[in-house]
Order: sequence, then C-alpha cells, then structure tokens
Amino acid sequence: MATVTDGARTPASIWIVGILATLWNGFGAYDYLMTRLRNEDWIRSMMPGADPAAVFAWADAFPLYAQIAWPLGVWGGLAGSILLLLRSRFAVHAFAVSLIGAVVGMAYQLFAAAPMPGPESAVTKIMPFVIIAIAIFLLWFASTMRKKGVLR
Repeated sequence: MATVTDGARTPASIWIVGILATLWNGFGAYDYLMTRLRNEDWIRSMMPGADPAAVFAWADAFPLYAQIAWPLGVWGGLAGSILLLLRSRFAVHAFAVSLIGAVVGMAYQLFAAAPMPGPESAVTKIMPFVIIAIAIFLLWFASTMRKKGVLR
C-alpha cells in the first residue's frame, strides 16, 4: 500500500523495513532498559542459567566509551526506525549514530571485555555480528531512500 504525499509515492519497502526496524530496535531498547534497571527476571528469561548479579557486574565493568556506545546504538536505531516511518531524512543521521554505537560497543564486547557470564551458545557468539549487519543494512536503506527522494 502506497500513500501519496507531496506527489511522491511511498514505496511499500519503507513500511516493511520501517516496521520491522522499529520492532527490532524496540526490543533492543527494552533490553537496554531492563538491563540498566537491573531487572533480574529479564536476565533470567534472556540468559537461562546466568546469574543476574554477574551479568550486571559484567555490564557495569564496561569502560565509559562502551557505556556510552550501547545506548547510542540502541536509541539511535529506534529513533532512525521511527524517522524512517515518518519519511524524514534525519533517519540517515540516526542510523549512522546507531551504527557507530553498535560497532564501538560490540567491538569492546568481542575483543576487550571479559567473557559474558553464563552459558555460551551459538546465539551469543553470532548476535554481535547480526546486530552490526542489521545496523549497516538500515543505514544503507535509509541512505538509498534519501537519494531517491523518498525521505524529505
């Protein structure tokens, strides 16, 4: 379904990608909040077998730059998703902030942080790469839509 605004048709891909991105980044924002609010039930549900106190201590031990990168990645992605649905050119900027936050935060976790407490699984090993890949895709998609004049 396309809408007409200022004479330009909105491609269905904007709605599909925008809604999926909002759900994805909304989950990331919720995860960030639950972790920072120290919700033990959330940690237990997301990481069966992990000690919530150890997970909180692990996250608290991040250096300042990683502490800042995580919310930039999460909230930049959520803002970009909403801005994409609003067809705003500022979605590109928000997704760029999100990608920078994701790369910096995930690089720390992959290469400098102590191993995450709790049982290791294939999901925990691959998830940082999935997060970065999705952030790259969303920035590319928003940039492409901006160049095509879909974002104003």
